[in-house]
Amino acid sequence: MVTSTTLVYLIALPLFGSAILLLAGRRSDKWGHLLATALSASSFALGLYQLSQMLGRSTEERAITQKLFSWINVGTFNVDAGLLLDQLSICFVLLITGVGTLIHIYSISYMSHDENRRRFFAYLNLFIAAMLLLVLGNSYLNLYVGWEGVGLASYLLIGFWNQKPAYATASKKAFVMNRIGDMGLSFAIMIAFATLGTVSFRGVQEASHTASKAALTAIGIMLLVAATGKSAQFPLQAWLGDAMAGPTPVSALIHAATMVTAGVYLIVRSNFIFDAAPTAQLLVVIVGAITLMFGALVGTAKDDIKKALAASTMSQIGYMILGAGLGPAGYAFAIMHLLTHGFFKAGMFLGAGSVMHGMNDQVDMRRYGALRKFMPITFATFGLGYLAIIGVPPFAGFYSKDAIIETAFNAGGVKGILLGSTALLGAAITAFYMTRVMVLTFTSKERWDDNQHPHESPLLMWIPMAILAIGSVTTGFLFTRGHALVNWLSPVVGEHAEGGKVLLQPAVVSGLALIAVIIGVGIAIAKYQLSDVDSVAPQNVSVFTRVARKDLMQDSFNEAVFMKPGQALTALLVKGDDKVIDGAVRGVAATALGTGSTLRKTQTGFARSYAAFILIGAIVLIAGIWVVTQ
Repeated sequence: MVTSTTLVYLIALPLFGSAILLLAGRRSDKWGHLLATALSASSFALGLYQLSQMLGRSTEERAITQKLFSWINVGTFNVDAGLLLDQLSICFVLLITGVGTLIHIYSISYMSHDENRRRFFAYLNLFIAAMLLLVLGNSYLNLYVGWEGVGLASYLLIGFWNQKPAYATASKKAFVMNRIGDMGLSFAIMIAFATLGTVSFRGVQEASHTASKAALTAIGIMLLVAATGKSAQFPLQAWLGDAMAGPTPVSALIHAATMVTAGVYLIVRSNFIFDAAPTAQLLVVIVGAITLMFGALVGTAKDDIKKALAASTMSQIGYMILGAGLGPAGYAFAIMHLLTHGFFKAGMFLGAGSVMHGMNDQVDMRRYGALRKFMPITFATFGLGYLAIIGVPPFAGFYSKDAIIETAFNAGGVKGILLGSTALLGAAITAFYMTRVMVLTFTSKERWDDNQHPHESPLLMWIPMAILAIGSVTTGFLFTRGHALVNWLSPVVGEHAEGGKVLLQPAVVSGLALIAVIIGVGIAIAKYQLSDVDSVAPQNVSVFTRVARKDLMQDSFNEAVFMKPGQALTALLVKGDDKVIDGAVRGVAATALGTGSTLRKTQTGFARSYAAFILIGAIVLIAGIWVVTQ
């Protein structure tokens, strides 16, 4: 493995930008956004340079490391603060810095009227740096530092407009739910240390060949818990919709290039654990299948354009988790969908921000309609992302999502049929709710009031959208040409292997997926394009619609199952502490005070009283001696 001294600059550049903007304060208001964007772009350029260097080396020498310093050195347990750049992490580095830089450029214009724009860009740089540390750490402990840094940065950005109580609550909700998931990563590290004696990726991989299946299963399950929190997967998915409280560029960054991709990275990076722990791997598949349907169903009922896109992110990450759970047959496809999703989802979120910019911050799609005439560039770029996410050939999502559906079908037996059918149904629902978004926003009749004056966004906003739209069109083909991405990732995730007996050929899967898309699109067009749409959401709707509007009651479930019992347990513990612990302390104190008060009365200050006590004491002592000696 090749060593390097330059990897740290990938992280140091945006981290330096964040520090400068936060420490300089108002003095950097005029140029802070430019510095932050330039440093993010510099990290991207350095990532491209590292990729070019990597391509020039042989396959076995492409991974490079850098030791920063000795972090923990206790007995035989040694952990270096070190970085690892290999075929997997370079994919994330380029996604994070590339898409992140486009979001920085977009934000220059989008946040131009915000008096705290400098602080916003400082947080963006911090987010980029933390995510880079997460994917470049060479051990679970180093990864954990970046993992927590991402949690902090997301908290600061989601609650950026924290003068609004609802936004502050949303950031707190995301922070708390992620801390619950982060306990899984903490426990996984502890179990690895206790059973394997190491927490480095290489060390754990080598030890996994001789470790007990029980230990590996426990580590795998704890890693999955961590992934469900960071990637908003069942059952820790409830925070994602509320996270739309942050500025729209934050939503694009979280959903496309940083936070929600971290769980997928963790599972794929830990492929050697899950391959050796079938139970944990099966749980990954189950979580992915449940979440892809959960998010799709929620997306069908959302009128808020950002929350509809958030639900789609939850669903699409579910596809990635499902692919990662399918083992060597699915790891590369999970990463492929993650990368293509990074382009089309970032583009659509920025497109949603463009629509909000042109509609005076209105987010209700029922108050849109016919915006294609007033916002042609936004319509075109958003539309290309739409075609990619629903899987229309030859757009990016067609290649990556169909590969996961095919792998699911070919997982073997009843399992394969169930997983493939679920993924196929999810594709149909995705086509329905994304067409609903497209129609309600751009092609249906006008439904806005006289206060709305829709207009196209400025240059700095639509150029990033156009670049991302190009990626939505081309990346799928580029990744699959000659099995490029599969071959590229094989040194890290293992050689690609088919899941089992081929149930459906690729052409058949693509045909079924296309039929599912056509059905979903057709239903949405009939319901929202060819029929009148109310500008106010109807209240006389089915039970399912009411439940879907409330995110399938996920908050109500969490409150009933976790929050209220937790509050009751806390109240019981507080009462027990007051009555038992504090009561015992108060009892000791009261006894001491009472005894003191009683003894105090014997101190009269009269000599005759003390003489009497001496006499009585002497008599008792003499009597005691006499009894003992008899």
